[in-house]
Amino acid sequence: MRICTSLHMYVSLVWERDNGVMEAVLPYWTKGEVVRGFGRGSKQLGIPTANFPQSIVDQAPSCLDAGVYYGWACVDGGAVYKMVMSLGWNPQYQNEKKSMETHILYEFPDDFYGSELAICVAGYVRKEAKFGSLDELIATIRSDIQVAKEKLEFSDMQQLAAKLGDFARTSK
Repeated sequence: MRICTSLHMYVSLVWERDNGVMEAVLPYWTKGEVVRGFGRGSKQLGIPTANFPQSIVDQAPSCLDAGVYYGWACVDGGAVYKMVMSLGWNPQYQNEKKSMETHILYEFPDDFYGSELAICVAGYVRKEAKFGSLDELIATIRSDIQVAKEKLEFSDMQQLAAKLGDFARTSK
């Protein structure tokens, strides 16, 4: 087990399987302003995302592998919702900069650019990958969403949801 820390964030514990593939990330907390991303989530994929500014992405502990995670999200200190998040370079699109794109499992009536997004990353789903087609990518994301929904039903995960509201309401 190794410990990673980052300014403005709680300590995250990470453990790995013998084969080196990350099994889980115990609570990793961060928050920041929602900014415009690449515009692909809603338009190309039908899966809208809330994006963090590069400064928040750059603060993420280096021990967090590029991939898909699940956890909890809260906008402007409001209700807490399940989420899946991509952290990495999105090989499908060959991004040059690392990004954190959060898909909140709730349909908001309007965009919320400029709002504060607080997240609790509770677990790891898979490594990022390049797919043969957009349809294959979309199907995999939908599968990731199902994994998140199932994993977040456990009582220990529900306790994290309760804590996220408190974290979201603390000052920066």
